[in-house]
Amino acid sequence: MSEVPLRVVLIDDDEGLRTALADSFAIAGIDVEPYGDARAALAQLDADFRGIVVSDIRMPRMDGHALFEAVAARDPELPVILMTGHGDIAMAVAALRQGAFDFIAKPFAADHLIASARRALEMRRLVLENRRLRVAAAEAETHYPLIGDTPAMVRLRDTIRQLADVDVDVLVEGETGTGKELVALLLHRCSHRRARQFVAVDCAALPDAVANEALFGSRAQPGRVADADRGTLFLDEIDSMSPALQGKLLRVVEERELPQPGGAPRVVNLRVVAAAKTDLAAAVAEGRFRADLLYRLETVRLRIPPLRERRADVPLLFAYFLGEAAERFGRERPNIDPAVEARLVADDWTGNVRELRNYATRVVLGVAEGTPSAADQLPLAERVDRFEAATIRAALDRVRGDVGAAAAELQVPRRSLYDRLQRHGIEPAAFRQRE
Repeated sequence: MSEVPLRVVLIDDDEGLRTALADSFAIAGIDVEPYGDARAALAQLDADFRGIVVSDIRMPRMDGHALFEAVAARDPELPVILMTGHGDIAMAVAALRQGAFDFIAKPFAADHLIASARRALEMRRLVLENRRLRVAAAEAETHYPLIGDTPAMVRLRDTIRQLADVDVDVLVEGETGTGKELVALLLHRCSHRRARQFVAVDCAALPDAVANEALFGSRAQPGRVADADRGTLFLDEIDSMSPALQGKLLRVVEERELPQPGGAPRVVNLRVVAAAKTDLAAAVAEGRFRADLLYRLETVRLRIPPLRERRADVPLLFAYFLGEAAERFGRERPNIDPAVEARLVADDWTGNVRELRNYATRVVLGVAEGTPSAADQLPLAERVDRFEAATIRAALDRVRGDVGAAAAELQVPRRSLYDRLQRHGIEPAAFRQRE
C-alpha cells in the first residue's frame, strides 16, 4: 500500500499572497492545502498529520503565534514555519525559542520558503517513520521474544544489554526462524539511537536490477543506507548480497561515507547490524563473500542457538506462544495432550522459534489433531532415544559442556554418560563457551 504524500498546510488571510505561494509550492511538486483562516486549518491537524504548517503571523481571530501554540499542544514534533513582517519579528523569535521550526521575514523569495519547507517535510517524515518503527519494534518484541532460561539464552540477553549502547557493528548468525531481526531490534531499541530509524533490508529479496539504487540511492531519492543515518541499518541475509554490492557496502562500513552521483560523498552516522543464516567464513573460503567486508562486520559476533541446542527452552516458549495465540483468537487455552507433549520433546524444530509459534497457533485453533508430525509416528524406542539425547544436550548446555557436572546433575556415572554421548553423537566441546 502506497503512503499518502506529505503536504503543506498554508495559512494566510491575504488571498493574493496565499494563491501565489500555493502556486509556487505546486510548481515545486509539493502538495499544498491553502487556508484563509487559522482555526479552519487547525481543525485538520492532529498528532498523526502527515505534513507541516506554514502560517502568517498577523491574522484576524487567531494569529500565527496562537496557532503555533495550539499545534505544539497537539504534537510538539509537528514543524511550523512562520511568515512575518518586520513588526512581528520579536514574536517570531519567541516562537522559535518555544520550538517553531523556522520563520521567514517578509518580503522573501518563494524559493527561500520552499527550501525551508522541504527541510521541515523531511524532518516530519523521519518523525512519523520513527513512531511507526517504535510500534513495529514493540510488536516484534511481543511476538518473537527472546525467551529462554538455558545458559546460551541468558548469555545472549546479557550480551545484547552490554553491547546495545556501544557503537560497534554486529554480525548476528543463526538459522532461519531463530530471531535474528529481533536481536537487531533489541540492540537498536536499547541504544542511544532508539529515537532514530531502524532500517531493515532483506538482501535476499532485493532483485539485482534495483538493489544498488534501493540501498545506495540515486539522484532522485536517497536509498536505505541514507535513511538509516543516525540510526541502525539491519542487513538481513547479507550472505546473499552480490559481489558488486559487497564492494560498495565495504566503503560505507569502512569510511561511513555514501557515494553521491556527481558529487562529494555523504557522511553517514549509522550502526550496521548484519545477519546471516550460513557460515560467512565458509562463504569467504568459497569466494562468495569478501573477506575484508566480513572482518569489518564482525567487530562483535552473536550466535543465536537453534531450538535443538536448547531443548529445555521449548516448553517455556510453547507455553508463551499458546497463551498468546489463545488471547489473539479469543479461544480458551487448551490442555496439552500426550501427542503434543511427545512432539515438543521429540521434534527437532528445524524451523526454530517461528515453527514452534505456528504449531502453538494450530493447537489453539484445534487443527493440529489428526495431523501428527513425523516425530509422533516414531516407534517408542526411538522416541525414548530422542528424549534422552535432548535431556543430555540441555544438561550440557546448562553446565557449558562440563561432562562431570552434567553427570552429577543427571545422576549417572561419568562413564555411562560418555557411552550415551558416543551413541547419540553429542560433542561436549560444542557446548563450551558458545556465544
